[in-house]
Amino acid sequence: MLKVSNLNVHYGVIHAIEDVSVEVNDGEIVTLIGANGAGKTTILHTITGLKKATSGNVVFDNVDLLKEEPSKIVTHGVAHVPEGRHVFVDMTVRENIEMGAYMYKKKDKDKMIAKMDEVFIKFPRLKERQNQLAGTLSGGEQQMLAVGRALMSDPQIILMDEPSMGLSPLLVQEIFSIIKEVNQQGITVLLVEQNAKMALKVANRAYVLETGKIKLSGDADELLNNDEVRKAYLGA
Repeated sequence: MLKVSNLNVHYGVIHAIEDVSVEVNDGEIVTLIGANGAGKTTILHTITGLKKATSGNVVFDNVDLLKEEPSKIVTHGVAHVPEGRHVFVDMTVRENIEMGAYMYKKKDKDKMIAKMDEVFIKFPRLKERQNQLAGTLSGGEQQMLAVGRALMSDPQIILMDEPSMGLSPLLVQEIFSIIKEVNQQGITVLLVEQNAKMALKVANRAYVLETGKIKLSGDADELLNNDEVRKAYLGA
């Protein structure tokens, strides 16, 4: 479904991503793990057009995403849940969710309403707080809102960037349950996550990044039990 090939990205003279290749198959959860500054977020930003690549290819469902504007990439079925959630704090929960459907035409109003109903079924707390300002929600609720907003675009794949960041252990469990549920409903997931243990437990496959390069890749269960990964990322 998604194929990143020999991707190179620079920040000025800094070679942030060096010849990275990643594949995500339809229906999978694939995770990118690594330390801060390894380049995980930069890869997601390049896929969604927020960062320009120096060279390489990013192809999603036979579309060359590097030639597309960020506002167009979402119309191809690619949604992005950014690091830090980035909800619109001075807008209501409902208005935030509607922002996820900005590409809908007037004739698609019934579809938008149906998608919003689906989001509210998945996240009852958001329905209860739909008229509340997003800035007054807890961190976990804001993360649910960010996921719900992404689901409004009816994506084939969701890119999730550090969804558990800053959440209590109980909410971390809930967020990962949501990730699995989204995937079980037929949406492919590319997950960037510092909580390597949880990420590897829910993923099918994984890539380990180190200073902009792929150091290891393979089956998530195998990497979860890999001594090198355990020492470096799992505190074992």
